[in-house]
Amino acid sequence: MMKRYEQFARQILQHIEDGTWLVGDRLPSLRESVKLSGLSLMTVVQSYQLLESQGWIISRPQSGYYVAKRLQPFAAAKGGKRLHLSESVEISASIFDVLQACKDPAIIPFGSAFPDPSLLIQPKLSKALAAVARRIAPHSSLANLPPGNDKLRRNISRRYAMHGIHVSPEEIVITAGAMESLSFSLQSVTEPGDWVVIESPAFYGALQAIERLRLKAVAIKTDPQNGIDLDALEEMVQKYPIKACWLMTHFQNPLGGTMSAENKLRLVDILNNNQVALIEDDVYGELYFDQQRPVPAKALDSKNNFMHCSSFSKCLAPGFRVGWVAAGKHAKKIQQLQMMSTVSASMPTQLAIADYLAEGGYDNHLRRLRRTLEQRQHLMLRAIGDYLPASVKVNCPKGGYFLWLEFEPLFSAQRLYQLALAEGISIAPGSMFCTSEQFNHAFRLNASFDWDDKMERAMQILGKFCHMLLSERGKI
Repeated sequence: MMKRYEQFARQILQHIEDGTWLVGDRLPSLRESVKLSGLSLMTVVQSYQLLESQGWIISRPQSGYYVAKRLQPFAAAKGGKRLHLSESVEISASIFDVLQACKDPAIIPFGSAFPDPSLLIQPKLSKALAAVARRIAPHSSLANLPPGNDKLRRNISRRYAMHGIHVSPEEIVITAGAMESLSFSLQSVTEPGDWVVIESPAFYGALQAIERLRLKAVAIKTDPQNGIDLDALEEMVQKYPIKACWLMTHFQNPLGGTMSAENKLRLVDILNNNQVALIEDDVYGELYFDQQRPVPAKALDSKNNFMHCSSFSKCLAPGFRVGWVAAGKHAKKIQQLQMMSTVSASMPTQLAIADYLAEGGYDNHLRRLRRTLEQRQHLMLRAIGDYLPASVKVNCPKGGYFLWLEFEPLFSAQRLYQLALAEGISIAPGSMFCTSEQFNHAFRLNASFDWDDKMERAMQILGKFCHMLLSERGKI
């Protein structure tokens, strides 16, 4: 049954669709709507926020809400080739240059991998950290060695249970961010020279980990809408001695795609039938725009051979560097690797997040965060439609904060990156996400930042450069 704010939002939407209010028209103010509808101010605010998150209306400071211009549908991005084998992965130098550029506060951070920091300011979390610092006892450092703080692991276990997934606190290992959990997971099931399946394009952290551990990569085409090519995956795990498969099942970086429940079932069968460990990178799983959180493949694991990795860095506390892995039968091995490397995640930040989760309020924060990210995605999509060439192909994911854009193969996203950077704008060129040349025509944009005149101007500049590069290509 629909809630009152959803019913009122539907009434407003009907008026928009019927032409009562046209694009650009100002809607009744919140107070006028309260008087007309007889609903509470909170209910009316929720209705307007819902319509804004869906892109039907747009708010203007000190002016009110207006009917938004409808987005024209974009042609869908295609992704890359079916397979790419690489016995030597070398990617770190090019990635380092792009990430360094994003550190400059004067740069428009469309190329950043991190969400807008202002979205993650949580005074309650800061207070929890201050309180923890005052009460830390001398023996606490020993009590929080791997697998990590007991209270935090129990709270994470309960969050799995909220989504119908059984994960014991005993199999959860707290790490210094998701990247550490992913690297230890990969290291726990491989030796130098082993083959590992990754997506194509892949999260550059996976490429760096494979390079560091001296592994061989089988990069399999990943569809911007549906995820990895399962036919190609099945062929490769039968043809090569694959030890692990590193996948993002939800809102994949950089494409944004999410695997369907049906495809996850088949993925699980393929990997279990061939004794291949799954390393499930799910750092964006909480940033969904639909009504329910997508269920990870880990929930379907009957062999206890899947490792589900996530963190609080993308949705709560980026500077705290607290992540975890639900490691199944690999938990002890990962604890040993951690003890021989970083020893443990930060003790104060573990305790602070454990206290914050126990107090409640995290889910309210996530709901606000998801609504804001959806609104900002709509604003960037509208700017792409207004300023970039009509031939652009765009993936429009139902969560996360990345947009993947493609032109025809002769387009140079690396050249676009250089031109944009000279104007104080960063993008993430497609070359960051593979070891071949196949994504030189594509780039990723971060849609999480507050939209203002600077952002609008930056998109105009990107559009100008894209038109110029396409024009130059036509002269070749």
